[in-house]
Amino acid sequence: MPDKEIKNLNSYLSHLKVDFLEYCEIEKNLAVSTLKMYDFYLSKFIEWLNENQIIISVPLDINEDIIRKYRVYLNRKIGKTSGQLLMKRSQKTHLVTLRAFLKYLGAVKDFDVVPPDKIILGKAEATEPKFLNESQLMDILTGPDITTEIGLRDRAIMEILFSTGLRVSELTSLNRDQINIETSEFSVIGKGRKVRVVYMTDRSKDWLIKSLDTRGDKFTPLFIRYSGAKPDMESFENDGENLRLTARSVQRMIKKYSLMAGISVDVTPHVFRHSMATTLLRNGADLRSVQELLGHSNVSTTQIYTHVTNKQLKETHEKFMGG
Repeated sequence: MPDKEIKNLNSYLSHLKVDFLEYCEIEKNLAVSTLKMYDFYLSKFIEWLNENQIIISVPLDINEDIIRKYRVYLNRKIGKTSGQLLMKRSQKTHLVTLRAFLKYLGAVKDFDVVPPDKIILGKAEATEPKFLNESQLMDILTGPDITTEIGLRDRAIMEILFSTGLRVSELTSLNRDQINIETSEFSVIGKGRKVRVVYMTDRSKDWLIKSLDTRGDKFTPLFIRYSGAKPDMESFENDGENLRLTARSVQRMIKKYSLMAGISVDVTPHVFRHSMATTLLRNGADLRSVQELLGHSNVSTTQIYTHVTNKQLKETHEKFMGG
């Protein structure tokens, strides 16, 4: 069968996918990143159906047998980049997306569908969060050349990532008028459009002030790029949005300083978030407070940190079992 025909086999399902994404955007007010994830994984499912010439005429055609075959395919699939079998976590994301799609078709569109809970997600691999110890953290933080605008900006970014536990997307979306310098706090909109308050340490606030003091502009973004084409600085209509620093730029910047510091751990912006959580717990913070500060919907997500931070367990073991 020609490729063009294969691509059009499931145009009906592709249409329903668009309806689903628009519902998630308008009615559920989901984040852009979640919409992109749903779009990507549903497109992969439709691709698989097309490649196997499986035509879906009505939603109920996505039956348990097709779901089982799709699970087998995912379990045997070799990733293009890694050259390895898909991790269980990645397989689970494919299936979570399909489950959300079926739930929408049944509950919102009132179609007959296979019950979404028939999609068994399986258990993802246990992962231990990567985090930096105090020495590693200081080696990275002191990496930037603070005699330059870029160096001051980079130091401020890393200090804020560590002190607030922000996700990189939350950090890059910050505007200057969001930050309350007096109280060292500000609100962010996290996953699921949930608003939470985060707090800066005195040190991170000082570095932010130093960075902003070097800026001779009134642009909206809190963090801007200094390389590449510049807009007209004199234009009153220009808010500097096209200068906003991207998440990818922050990732590359942190990678650069971690290599300079000779750290073997693959340091990402999320490692700063993990480091903040482990520091809090090691110093006696309770799990619920850390959950709130990180913006986790479920405390079970926060519990991944406890096995590397619970000093009391070790102390109890030593007390009753001997040193």
